[in-house]
Amino acid sequence: MALAQWKDLCIDAVEPAAVGPFWASVLGRTWEPEADRIVGPTPAHTIWVNRVPEAKTVKHRVHLDVYARSLEDLDLLGSSPVPGWPDFPRWTVMADPEGGEYCAFLRTPLPAERLHGLVVDAADAAGQARWWAALVGGTVTDNPEGYSTVAQVPGMPIATLDFIPVPEAKQGKNRVHVDVLADALEPVLDAGATLLVGRGDDRRWDVVADPEGNELCVFVRGRDT
Repeated sequence: MALAQWKDLCIDAVEPAAVGPFWASVLGRTWEPEADRIVGPTPAHTIWVNRVPEAKTVKHRVHLDVYARSLEDLDLLGSSPVPGWPDFPRWTVMADPEGGEYCAFLRTPLPAERLHGLVVDAADAAGQARWWAALVGGTVTDNPEGYSTVAQVPGMPIATLDFIPVPEAKQGKNRVHVDVLADALEPVLDAGATLLVGRGDDRRWDVVADPEGNELCVFVRGRDT
């Protein structure tokens, strides 16, 4: 049984007023500027755009895979290909208005759900996939090319969590992270998460890190919701 349930997604931004409308347009969702959030057909589709003081300085260790009709459509929204990346046959590495990397897969017609993957760099892709499947549920598939995928995550409106092996270690706080809902924090910590910042003041959640240091926020049912 999973220890927690998918709740929503968060993106850090220096200027939410620029990043939020961009991602709402890319994903075909609605930007609510008064709340700094992107909303969709269910609460699980919510993406909070969190204002932070620090600008992006390193490659995103967690990024989105999205469907788009054309690169020209993305360019009109303020996006552009990231220089220096090789040409991949099935996708293009793009940057959002603050330089955050994401991968664009071209499709015509566009699927109703345009966000199809959440991708995480990993030292141990197979191990990370199994840890996250134990956390939020789903089934794990190890690809012969070296990456591992968690699919069929209950309540998650994204088709896959993909863990990609990379040689470089994590540097700094991730600018994309997941929120989960749990019955209690302790089982998540017992499973190998590390408490980074506990709840307090007006913060109704605990910030923890997975076994490779990727941040996520844990909301406890009945106490935080």
